[in-house]
Amino acid sequence: MFTSLILAAGMGTRMKSKMPKVIHKVCGKELVRWVIDASRVAGADEVITVIGHKADSVRPVIENDARIAIQSEQLGTGHAVMMAKEHITDGCVVILAGDTPLIRAETIKAAVEYHAAQGNSATVITAEMDDATGYGRIVRGADGSVLRIVEQKDASEEEKAIKEINSGMYVFDGADLKDALGKLTPNNAQGEYYLTDTLEILRGDGKKIGGYTISDNDEIRGINNRVQLSEAEAVMQERINKYHMMNGVTIIEPKSVFISADAEIGADTIIASNVTIEGETKIGEDCVIEMGSKLTDAQLGDGVHVTSSVIIKSSIGDGTSVGPFAYVRPGCRIGKNVKVGDFVEVKNDVIGDGTKISHLTYLGDSDIGKNVNFGCGTVTCNYDGKDKFRSTIGNDVFVGCNTNFVSPVKVGDGAYIAAGSTITDDIPDKSLAIARSRQTNKTDWKGNKYAK
Repeated sequence: MFTSLILAAGMGTRMKSKMPKVIHKVCGKELVRWVIDASRVAGADEVITVIGHKADSVRPVIENDARIAIQSEQLGTGHAVMMAKEHITDGCVVILAGDTPLIRAETIKAAVEYHAAQGNSATVITAEMDDATGYGRIVRGADGSVLRIVEQKDASEEEKAIKEINSGMYVFDGADLKDALGKLTPNNAQGEYYLTDTLEILRGDGKKIGGYTISDNDEIRGINNRVQLSEAEAVMQERINKYHMMNGVTIIEPKSVFISADAEIGADTIIASNVTIEGETKIGEDCVIEMGSKLTDAQLGDGVHVTSSVIIKSSIGDGTSVGPFAYVRPGCRIGKNVKVGDFVEVKNDVIGDGTKISHLTYLGDSDIGKNVNFGCGTVTCNYDGKDKFRSTIGNDVFVGCNTNFVSPVKVGDGAYIAAGSTITDDIPDKSLAIARSRQTNKTDWKGNKYAK
């Protein structure tokens, strides 16, 4: 068990954004949330996040998942940790950056275990890079301990040749960290408190400083601009897609498929190219999601087939087909073996099993029974310009083409509605409803004056 302390107070000016850097998203999740979640999975029993720049924007994103400390004035990494000092326990403390979403829970856990096994007062998480430009270099002693961290501008030619770099992430003994923070001073031209100076303080006190080297350099990628944000997105999306493929999902063209971190997909489901799966979407087994589809917070049962369609905040039952070019808007609960066909739009509907809505139809705010057949061009007229109204359509109803339901109306079980009807009154069970003007032929008409 350990405390995770996440530094997320920076301004992030290079993002050129009105939003704080740490709430920009990778694969649908805020940068800082990735770090919080990794900490929790790794075993953190307490997560503290230090925020500062536009704290009111960051707070709602993290307040349910982390204790918050405020750094109202940004005076360096050491100062940020000092702002959380009252929450730091005497146990193990892992210090992470809020703009490194690619850090894995496995890496955090391994660093904590290494720190404990080595009996270190502090452990620097390091990486090896052929091009270490811009990073502080790790200078180790003969026994492998970290002697010092040298910033590139201060490094000798020999030190610049060192490939091991400081990731900016650390593991500390909490008691030693608090003691070192009490001795920390801003001995630099910027008047800032540097966390790396605590290592010098601990070394001066005879404490052991170690270094844990990670194998995947992507994990320490910091996000400072939109280019780096897109690069992190690509790495994370590759991880997510690989995870699903290793768990039995077929993804035809992984580089064109975008799946959120919180999505769940069952085995033997097939995802075609150019598909977007957002939010907390859950897809069952044996589904097919064809090219160009977009699912947002959708719940799909088993054997669902979606063709080039959009489904938002709705549930789809087993064996149902959607599309092509259908639009399932929020609030729909669609049953099993339903057909929602081409150019069909449904919104806030409950639709029973076996119902067919084959094409060119709009159904909104309706409760629809089982085995209903909707003809082409059916519309629920559910809005009078001020209020929305619900209609109820029973089981085994046949709706002829070009029918309008002027809501609210109730259609009984087994009713049959003639094509071209505009329904304004309730229809009893097993009744035939005809609501259209009787045809009149004018035999003495002079003909179409525009006809050639």
